Amino acid sequence: MISGIVTTLNEERNIAECIHSLQQVCDEVIVVDSLSKDRTREIAEQEGARVFIQSYLGDGIQKNVALQYVKNDWVISIDADERLTPELVDFLKHTDLQATPYDGFAVRRRNYIGSRWVKSCGWYPDYLVRIYRHSKLRFAAVKQHAWVPTDNTLRIKADLIHYRYKNLGELFAKPERNYSARGAKILYLKGKKAHSWTPVFHGVGAFLSNYFLRGGILGGIDGLTLSLAVANNSYLKYAKLLEWQRDPQVREQEDFNNVW
Repeated sequence: MISGIVTTLNEERNIAECIHSLQQVCDEVIVVDSLSKDRTREIAEQEGARVFIQSYLGDGIQKNVALQYVKNDWVISIDADERLTPELVDFLKHTDLQATPYDGFAVRRRNYIGSRWVKSCGWYPDYLVRIYRHSKLRFAAVKQHAWVPTDNTLRIKADLIHYRYKNLGELFAKPERNYSARGAKILYLKGKKAHSWTPVFHGVGAFLSNYFLRGGILGGIDGLTLSLAVANNSYLKYAKLLEWQRDPQVREQEDFNNVW
């Protein structure tokens, strides 16, 4: 048997379908909610999930919180805006997980903007270990960009759908996820320094890398917009870091204890 794990914050729009997706292959679903202010927890409980509350600790740490509550060794961990594809469901239903020599499986994440499947800028195949024995593997205990180690894992030809952004506008301003400010705070707390040209170097570098090296040029307007959004985030991260170094008044207004 397998346990489904979801971490949430204000996901009332997504959580029911996410739970239904997991229930195709899981005999239990665990939701770890970081103090949502909407109906996320209520809906999750109505759909049969067991819900636990934990203030946000950072990406990998938060995802591991659920492991103390699961009853199965095998788990599948997804976000509220992700869904299992039929081929992934079929793989899980016809694989004897207890007998497999592997400790985890990496799936291809299929990222969408609206209803459009975006394959450029390294968005596909975006292999991630999401199915694993938690007695052997778990998410790295990091606060940002968490991953499950790939030791003794197998890449499988099955996709996980990720409805990453509702529209192009969210690429630049996704609610409650101010990546540039978070990244800038992390750099500031580490004592990193920036000079006047640092934001430009990083912004231009991010655009060139995503648009040309990672194939954004082949993705039409979505590839171009995605490359610009990544560049914008990189530019703003270092611009904010530089501002805090140069302007004590702005720096004093910022809460560096509230990164996550």
